Amino acid sequence: MAYNVTSAPNEGSTATAEPSIGTLVQSAMADVSTLIRGEVELAKAEIGKSAKKAGIGAGAFGAAGVVLAFSAFFFFIALAEFITWLGLERWISYLIVWFLLVLVAVLAALFGRRQIKKIEKPERTLETLHDLPEVLHREAPGERHRAVPEVVNGRVQRRGAEHYTV
Repeated sequence: MAYNVTSAPNEGSTATAEPSIGTLVQSAMADVSTLIRGEVELAKAEIGKSAKKAGIGAGAFGAAGVVLAFSAFFFFIALAEFITWLGLERWISYLIVWFLLVLVAVLAALFGRRQIKKIEKPERTLETLHDLPEVLHREAPGERHRAVPEVVNGRVQRRGAEHYTV
């Protein structure tokens, strides 16, 4: 049952009824929802244009890379012919160019291998995953008797063997 509270009792009903708190909250929520939907639509429109431009730019870079790769083929043929012009047999010239390409490939593979070996294991994630079964199998709050790990300076550390209660 709703009560109408006025400053002067028994003066009759007022001509303009004030909206209830529920109506005000509902109106505010509708306004916020409309505002958020409008912002999302604006973001979609702007991002759509930007994504299209980014896609075209990425495609152009991809095409440039393919053309550059094909041009490298002709560069190596020209290099082999230049070595032939210097006086070596044609097959020796092409063998030298092939050897240079293999050498570059081996150096790139060694560099890549060295970079891969530098990758560190995600130690903190492994530690927290190791603790996950224990966390999922906790007792009820107030009855917990395990050492709860804590994070200090980005490292997970376990507390001592004392009982821990929540």
